[in-house]
Amino acid sequence: MKWRSLEESRLVTNARLLREILAERKAKITQYVPAETLAVHAGVVAELRVQGLAAKSLAVGARMPEFSLSDHNGKVVSSADLLGRGRLVLCFFHGRWDPFCCGQMEAMNRVLPAIEEAGATLVAISPQTVKQSFFMADQHRLGFRLLSDAGNQVARQFGLVYRVPPEQESIYRRAFINLPLTNGDESWELPIPATYVAERDGTVLFAYANEDYAERAEPGEIVESLRTG
Repeated sequence: MKWRSLEESRLVTNARLLREILAERKAKITQYVPAETLAVHAGVVAELRVQGLAAKSLAVGARMPEFSLSDHNGKVVSSADLLGRGRLVLCFFHGRWDPFCCGQMEAMNRVLPAIEEAGATLVAISPQTVKQSFFMADQHRLGFRLLSDAGNQVARQFGLVYRVPPEQESIYRRAFINLPLTNGDESWELPIPATYVAERDGTVLFAYANEDYAERAEPGEIVESLRTG
């Protein structure tokens, strides 16, 4: 399967909800991926839900942890600098190898003008290296910063991190998803997808976290939270 770039997808997906785009990708994957492999992924999601990872993550009303991370151009960006400009929209994602993350980043790119019009800044955080983030920003023509969270140190403070189970790790390796190479460490750790909106003082105004990698916060709802919050 070929995951369309932003430019190729523009006419097709411009007016569609992100949940529709992700549902379509999930349906295509179901057509091509063996049932036993799908069962492993579903089992991981179910186990994370039993653990209550999303429910235990940073919630509305909490204070966002401070951080300093390198963006996809290698420039260090601090949360203090970002919040100094206004409210902050922060997305945690797996990396450029995940088609659901690619769909989300393209969808967020389409609402970037509305986010900035509302006086906010958009950034996205993943454990992938600066080099991988650069490739992703360039390939998908993203107009916002991708920050590299080495070792998931920031994601851990948000309560989002889990270790990829051995059976899922084996699947990833067979599919040439090499997280040690992509992320620059041997931990096989990832954040569950999550999106936050923070006020200038760091107070969380909007929080969405989901153990299911195929479910993401709807960009329109994020924009609406900025306009009404």
